[in-house]
Amino acid sequence: MSKLTATYGTNQVDWESRLDMSRLRQDRLGKLKAELERSDLGALLTFDFHNIRYMTATHIGTWAMDKMIRFALLPRGGDPVLWDFGSAAKHHMLQAEWLDEPHAAAGRGEHYGNRAGISTLRGTIGPGARRAEDVAKKIVEVMRDFGLEGQPVGVDIIEPDVLLALQAAGVPVVDGQQCFLAARRIKTADEIGLLTQAASMVDAAYENLYEFLRPGVRENECVGLVAKTLYDLGSEHVEGVNAISGERCSPHPHVYSDRLIRPGDPAFFDILHSFMGYRTCYYRTFAVGSASRAQRDAYTICRELMDKAIAAVKPGVTTADIVSLWPKAEEFGFPSEEAAFALQYGHGVGLSIWERPIFSRYTSFDAPETLEEGMVFALETYWPAADGWGAARIEEEVVVTATGCEVITKFPAEELLVAGKRYYTTGGYLPAERDSQSHLNTAAGRGE
Repeated sequence: MSKLTATYGTNQVDWESRLDMSRLRQDRLGKLKAELERSDLGALLTFDFHNIRYMTATHIGTWAMDKMIRFALLPRGGDPVLWDFGSAAKHHMLQAEWLDEPHAAAGRGEHYGNRAGISTLRGTIGPGARRAEDVAKKIVEVMRDFGLEGQPVGVDIIEPDVLLALQAAGVPVVDGQQCFLAARRIKTADEIGLLTQAASMVDAAYENLYEFLRPGVRENECVGLVAKTLYDLGSEHVEGVNAISGERCSPHPHVYSDRLIRPGDPAFFDILHSFMGYRTCYYRTFAVGSASRAQRDAYTICRELMDKAIAAVKPGVTTADIVSLWPKAEEFGFPSEEAAFALQYGHGVGLSIWERPIFSRYTSFDAPETLEEGMVFALETYWPAADGWGAARIEEEVVVTATGCEVITKFPAEELLVAGKRYYTTGGYLPAERDSQSHLNTAAGRGE
């Protein structure tokens, strides 16, 4: 493993050079400023939880992710201005010193970079309170301070009332999402380190899940076990655990249930969590108790599709080149690429689950993206079993290097593993092919 994808402890120490959070903040903001300079925008305005963190290096908890209560502006030639929720503004005045100092020349007081301010709380504060107009007024003031009146403001996501208020105030509002996505496309060394650390925590969760998984447990119990493991290891947020078993595997419903797992079931899981904001998207498939021939065959195909894609990854290759290695939707039971979207798939991973680049036969031939060193993305493959109800799902996260790529998802996936075999007592993982032989040995009274 390279130093770039080394796995450190989660603490800072004085005796080892680890990740540098100050450098992380500076590098992210520098990339965003560079994209703004390349654009024709006067400023970037964000209400998106992850873009606010990328721009300002502030965070107020996952409860705020879907509320659109905070907003931040990056004016051309300046530094971020953050309007924060209630007492969080005072906290950041004391703790987030990087937000304040650069703005003294703008004449807006000691804490120019961080202020209290709220939007409409997704419309729950009624129009009579004129919150949307207040947001627009705040944006106009900053644009005026930096001599940017009348210049377009690029926005990622926005409430309708705020959009209308900005337009009424004479602010040209345009798409700013592309600037954010472009800045986040190539990861810094510290971002890669955090993504690797996040993946290592899922490695541990899969180890615990493999030991726990057996006939008689429910999908939701597996979700609880994984969530506890990750939080115990220091996860900031367990966004979701996709637990699918038995006949629910084909077609894939993308949500766990209370289904009781039975002997011979296939079961696949996708673990999505955040460490210091950096995400995972990480599928693994198991057979529970025993593996049928149909399930083993499906897994073999799924693995071969993954291996072909990984082997092709290197700088200069396009997303279209990668997806051309994967089968058409009709070859695995779907009427169109749109209907099969996200089964043979790839996506960037960073502060969000889905970033650039995107890999799909549905979109990549029309809009191919060129792979570059420093990209981090997940590749996902899927194959339904010939029995009509089982399926296999594998996902690996990779870092693009100068000559190829490095896989940072380490829990074993080269072979279909069988979990929950109580008569297998020598320890370790039990692949499906050895499972077949162990049935014979157990019947003979000899064990493994």
